[in-house]
Amino acid sequence: MASIAGMQGGNAAPPPPVDDGSMIELISSHLDKSECYCKNESPNFRYTNLFIDDSRLGLKSDADEQLLIHIVFNEVVKVHSIKFGEFNGGSDPELNPSRIQLFVNRESMGFEDAEDIPATQVIELTATDLKENASPKKLKFVKFQRVRSISIFVEDNAGGEISALGSLKVYGRPVGTTNMKDFKKQG
Repeated sequence: MASIAGMQGGNAAPPPPVDDGSMIELISSHLDKSECYCKNESPNFRYTNLFIDDSRLGLKSDADEQLLIHIVFNEVVKVHSIKFGEFNGGSDPELNPSRIQLFVNRESMGFEDAEDIPATQVIELTATDLKENASPKKLKFVKFQRVRSISIFVEDNAGGEISALGSLKVYGRPVGTTNMKDFKKQG
């Protein structure tokens, strides 16, 4: 019997990272969207577009090539890997981010902080890394164990005046803590 994916045709999404016993899943559903933000985003291409699976909308920077995306989870998570997707199917390759710095559990970061504080991990991206069927970038296991937030600093791109991303997927799993927003006030 033919697989469903084979019958539908088109570009297949990349498989999630191999589960090494840590129950890896797409953890974008664990975002606390009221606490997330992006600095230097275009008013027409905001960071929230990264999570809707349409790379034509995506995120673009406004004044220069740098972006600072801050995502907050509604519970503590272990982050295994991260997948960045190209904007609009790669139609403007010079807008692709080429160097990204990740910072774990840093609140209220600004561009000066991102340039002065050592990153938790630096990721160098190629055009191939940003393709839809490319594998997610695996992160340093020991540094992403108790993550409440990640600041993503797009430091440089492939030569454009601005930077653009089509999607962002974060893979990992909840640590198993209690989500404090689930409790109701008494009295």
